[in-house]
Amino acid sequence: MDKLQQYSQSALARLPEPAQQVLRTPLAQKALGVVIALALLRSTNNFLTRWSMNNWRRNGPWRSERELILITGGSSGIGKQVVEDLAKTGVRIVVLDINEPAEAFPANVAFYHADITSSASIADVAATIRSKHGEPTVLVNNAGVGHDGTILEEPEAKIRQSFEVNTISHFLMVKEFLPAMVRANHGHVVTIASMASFVAVGEMADYCASKASALAFHETLRQELRYWYQAPNVRTSIVHPLWVRTPMIKVLTDNEAHFRQPIMTPQIVSDAICKQILTQNSGQVVLPGHASGVKLVRALPTWMQEGVRSLVSGNMYKMRQLQKRDQQQGK
Repeated sequence: MDKLQQYSQSALARLPEPAQQVLRTPLAQKALGVVIALALLRSTNNFLTRWSMNNWRRNGPWRSERELILITGGSSGIGKQVVEDLAKTGVRIVVLDINEPAEAFPANVAFYHADITSSASIADVAATIRSKHGEPTVLVNNAGVGHDGTILEEPEAKIRQSFEVNTISHFLMVKEFLPAMVRANHGHVVTIASMASFVAVGEMADYCASKASALAFHETLRQELRYWYQAPNVRTSIVHPLWVRTPMIKVLTDNEAHFRQPIMTPQIVSDAICKQILTQNSGQVVLPGHASGVKLVRALPTWMQEGVRSLVSGNMYKMRQLQKRDQQQGK
């Protein structure tokens, strides 16, 4: 405590005299004390969160030569950016996608066509991966789809596809590739969810429900790794981006003049995903970072929760109405 006071006095002495006089007032001293206390509380919370998420265990340094990263949906969007960024580190990467990449991948990236909603298709490609590359040590469940339309309007086929790609594929991929990670007590499963995991939005019922399911899947996987499989060194991360400029939200970016919410680049999301992988840390990441408070929405009183949902849904509805008006006017 004495050293802290000495440091404070030393720092204060370096400030201009008017600033020193203001900071020496009782009110300023109390405010400064509150700020310092909150900073210490935040640092302590971050420390405990990081270590508890890693099961109070530290992994060794990252070694690219021993890792094999498997990414679903890596031919476009966020997945493509992650592949490009990780490939620069020299690590071996395998991409699974139902769509062929538009451009050739670097030499350390292998592409395989696969339907990740089919356990048979996954098993076939898994055999090839093991024979040519070995067992994946990092699994990034990135592939996702999104459709627009109200609950009454959206076709059953699209609703089923949302759940099969955004949720069920996670189960199928983990069933195939997690056992090797458990045996080695080494690996990382990364789940790409969405801010929609926390806040439901009109015209996005299937997407929001499937991403909320992905969050529940991630949380359950953590518990099973710790207790049922006795593999505490297998890391788990989940990433919740807001709107990202990818083909999935083309209907929004095509009407960006009427859409009043920020849209991130895939690079921002890729940076966060790569950081989780390369530091070998488990965690929950909300993007953009300043919106991390959205995780607390369901802890709010019901009327406040409804206010948050109504704000987002109201913006979506207004955009749709303006879009229809523009179409009618031939714009």
